[in-house]
Amino acid sequence: MENDEISYASVSKWLKIKHLLLIDTLARTRNMHTTAELMNLTQPAISKMLRDIERLLGFALFERQTRSMALTELGEFVVRFARMTLHDTQSFVDQLNKVRKGGHGHLKIGAIFAATSVVLPEAITRIKRERPRLSIEVIEQTSNQLLEMLEHKKLDLIIARFTDERYQTPYDFRPLGHEPFCLVVNREHPLARFDTVAIAQLSDWPWVMYPFNAPLRRQMDAAFARFNLPTPTDTVETISMPTFLHLLQSGPMLAMLPESMVQPQVQSGLLKVLDTPFKVEPQDYGIITRKDELPSEAARVFVEILVAFAREREGQMG
Repeated sequence: MENDEISYASVSKWLKIKHLLLIDTLARTRNMHTTAELMNLTQPAISKMLRDIERLLGFALFERQTRSMALTELGEFVVRFARMTLHDTQSFVDQLNKVRKGGHGHLKIGAIFAATSVVLPEAITRIKRERPRLSIEVIEQTSNQLLEMLEHKKLDLIIARFTDERYQTPYDFRPLGHEPFCLVVNREHPLARFDTVAIAQLSDWPWVMYPFNAPLRRQMDAAFARFNLPTPTDTVETISMPTFLHLLQSGPMLAMLPESMVQPQVQSGLLKVLDTPFKVEPQDYGIITRKDELPSEAARVFVEILVAFAREREGQMG
């Protein structure tokens, strides 16, 4: 079979969930004995099952070593498929049990922090009024991490930004709006007493910033270069909004954050937006889903609510 192409018909005929579970477990343990114990099978049964899988696929999944088993290049590809399929199966079982008990499904959403401060809470409130038994789980992370989780089917949809053009091909994108940013300090910061803050004054203070792989951080680094401002070396990096706010309020630090995230603190007087020429361009964010994949009915309804709310917000701001 080494020179033959593998057909869908042949794989669908013999490949079973137990085979995928074996592949996943063995990839994690790299040990036949441990895998046999975890699957409650004998080691000879595990060995035979693996041989059958490799014979039917036509290639080895693992390289047998003295004390371990290393994945081959093709084996790594098969393991990724096995894990995504097992995750889909677990999600199916969980949702089926909820429906049987009178529930109405499960929705797992990923969102950047800017979305969780405005768009997401309102949309969740609206859909929960219609479907009080719908279980909703929200994961907050950077766009890069959310895209990776979406790729591995750990999320149903995400509200995020594309961080690189190469990410756009396998996904559908529905824009929700622009997210402007502002430079903020606490009300006791020495810069807070100035009506206008010169760019040169910004290099004298510590910054709270997003990690280097976050889209806003890349925009910040580009802005530092554009305004001939040295990139700060006295920094704290975090993706946690509570950490941002705590650090800003407890010391003389600067941070560039989405306006919607700091609006309550600015309105209450805890933070002040600096009037400075140092700016970063607003970023578009929106709903990102896997292309050519039919979403669940709950996910489709939630997307419609998100889009409707974004249009309402845009009309109010316009």
